[in-house]
Amino acid sequence: MSGTFIARRILLAQALMLLLATGGHAQDADAFKSFRQLDSSAKMPKLNAFSPSSILPQSAVAKDVRFSAKLTNNGDVMKDGLAWRVFSPIAGEDGKLPLVASSDGGSADFQLAPGDYFVNCAFGRAGITKKLTVPAEGNVSEQTLVLDAGGFVLNAVAGADQRIPPAQLSFSVYSSEVRDNGDRALVMSDVKPNTIVRLNAGTYHIVSEYGDINAVVRADIQVEAGKLTQAVMQHKAAQITLKLVSQPGGEAIADTAWSVLTAAGDVVNESVSAFSMMVLSEGEYLAVARNKDKIYQREFSVKAGRNTDVEVLMRNPRNTGAQAAVEPQD
Repeated sequence: MSGTFIARRILLAQALMLLLATGGHAQDADAFKSFRQLDSSAKMPKLNAFSPSSILPQSAVAKDVRFSAKLTNNGDVMKDGLAWRVFSPIAGEDGKLPLVASSDGGSADFQLAPGDYFVNCAFGRAGITKKLTVPAEGNVSEQTLVLDAGGFVLNAVAGADQRIPPAQLSFSVYSSEVRDNGDRALVMSDVKPNTIVRLNAGTYHIVSEYGDINAVVRADIQVEAGKLTQAVMQHKAAQITLKLVSQPGGEAIADTAWSVLTAAGDVVNESVSAFSMMVLSEGEYLAVARNKDKIYQREFSVKAGRNTDVEVLMRNPRNTGAQAAVEPQD
């Protein structure tokens, strides 16, 4: 053996004996083995890949931290419905803040190592984020966050008090502020009636859609902290059922193509059905029925809250004055 090789073996043996002499355990030997296998091509992880706890001294001890939340300053501590999330302030390689701890329900208890954190508390769409520093020495007092949040329940009627089936209603919630381009920021979409919506206190712009054609109403609703607001919006619209018949009260003719036009001549709906059902806003309309090679049409009115059957007679093709039965529905 060459002198250089023998010298390397001696140095390696001395290093191993030094580890064992200082109380080295199996994990120390593994660490030493890993150290031997490193070469100049090995890449060190980026600094922001470490969370605060990974660079803390070994003597650092995790602290017990309790979190609670209130809707208002003077309100009671909330017992349920909260989502707590604790994040490291140092972004990971994906650009996101690493999640350190989480809890759902009411108050939350976490054990956090000394360092900085972002704590988020969510109550539905309402929420608040707070920066927290856990000191290396001493205890951490209970952290109480004030959400300043409330909520509302949305519903709507047609006319004065005509109940609208929930399946035909939907709501969208927007910010009250209008952007430079005239749009508003969407907060929630496809909100069903009688659903509790939890939001931070403030004013919101609500859009209610009855059916899927042109029955749309808008309103601004104020959310007050600690309160649940019941809001009922009013649609000036009704459900219309079109039927092509050979005589008043007769059976609806199948394979009929329908077009519905406004008084200004704009087409608002087209369908192919013996019974063409739709929701239309209050106003004057023209129903055009096409069956085989003939066209029939009839003018009709929509009154808010009065669901109606509109019969178009097959006699007198293209005669807008043709008589047809109009039967209100309860």
